[in-house]
Amino acid sequence: MRNIEDDVRRARRKRLLAHGAASEYGDPRIYASVDRILRRAIEARDHEALLLPELIGGDDGSRLTTHLRFASHRSVLGPTIVFAKRRILLPAMRWLYEYSLNNFRRQDRLNLILFACIEELAIENAALRLRIAGLQDGRIAGTPDSEMAELQDGGIAGKHDRKDG
Repeated sequence: MRNIEDDVRRARRKRLLAHGAASEYGDPRIYASVDRILRRAIEARDHEALLLPELIGGDDGSRLTTHLRFASHRSVLGPTIVFAKRRILLPAMRWLYEYSLNNFRRQDRLNLILFACIEELAIENAALRLRIAGLQDGRIAGTPDSEMAELQDGGIAGKHDRKDG
């Protein structure tokens, strides 16, 4: 099963490169890392427990609202206008609402996935910054001495620059 997944991933990477995807995907390690991060954001995250939507105003500020509310600020003509909207305009335009509803739901799901991806990348960025700060202090908690020496000699960029792996 693992071989099939690897073959599919390899074919997807080649197809993306053929269609003009980021040239960095030429390195299978970078592509695998990006694939892993995005999959983790899509599959492993609870999309109801994300930081970014909370920061921009909770569900009110980040979620699409698909329900219709009819109201009027007019005290005398208001009830008549609301009645006309509900009984005449809504039935006449229901097809447009139903047509758009699926697009709204897809957009809402896409927004949540993008929020999860941004959060996953922010978490990874923060973790890398902590590792760099630890390197500057001369230590990284839980990192073996051999890996510390490799990180100090070439770092992450050095790993990608080398042809031998």
